[in-house]
Amino acid sequence: MAQKQPGSSAHAKRRGKNVRHMPDSKIDFSDIPEMSDKELSRGRRVGRPRKDHSKQLIAIRLDPGLLTKLRQLAAKRQKPYQTLLHELLEEAVEHAA
Repeated sequence: MAQKQPGSSAHAKRRGKNVRHMPDSKIDFSDIPEMSDKELSRGRRVGRPRKDHSKQLIAIRLDPGLLTKLRQLAAKRQKPYQTLLHELLEEAVEHAA
């Protein structure tokens, strides 16, 4: 009896790279039932909401201890640590100006 290959093996990953892309026009969607208006109305948008001014993604190096303290402070204030960091930097810049 042949052994089953786990999905996360290197062999499985190599097989995934050999799969050719299939354009949507070649996919048979005929077995998928149409959605009713009621079902469509219950749907929700997935992903980040669109904003007039999006923030710019940057990379910054922080001391691990400082990052830990930021995360702890953010947890106390019940907000994401990146949001807290943004607010702290904004306050510092306003104060310095």
